[in-house]
Amino acid sequence: MILNKSLGLLVALICSYGLYAQDSKKLEVEQHLDRWHEAAANADYESYFDLMVEPGVFVGTDATEHWDLSAFKNFSKPYFDKGKAWSFTSIERHIYLTDSGQTAYFDELLETHMGICRGSGVMLLKKGSWKVAHYVLSIAVPNDQVAALNELKKETDSILIKTLKDKQ
Repeated sequence: MILNKSLGLLVALICSYGLYAQDSKKLEVEQHLDRWHEAAANADYESYFDLMVEPGVFVGTDATEHWDLSAFKNFSKPYFDKGKAWSFTSIERHIYLTDSGQTAYFDELLETHMGICRGSGVMLLKKGSWKVAHYVLSIAVPNDQVAALNELKKETDSILIKTLKDKQ
């Protein structure tokens, strides 16, 4: 009986530690994402890109915006050089960890100059530091406004669809 109680206590302690470790890693991911967004808001090019991993990917709101890290740096540099990149503030965030604890994936609602946007992505734990490996930014559109939006972008979308199909 004492052995069963001791074993139960040991299992409870191990589970508690596992939950603590997971919560601790989620907090680290959250802090790194906040620093990443803050670096953009402060036009701190070096800090912003130090928080990304090579090969990284950034997918923007325009259908043509799919950049590897080098292309994203080239696109972004003029904005950072002007001292004003972009300012995204997380207003809701969900973080999930893989079983290994080396990969996190997340989604967040952001307050931006475009209104509410959604960011989602993947972060990797590299040499003890979380790095953004893949980030997707999208403009959140209320469902009841999708038809009007589709009408606005109908012509542009049809041209891009044709262009992309012709490449295949």
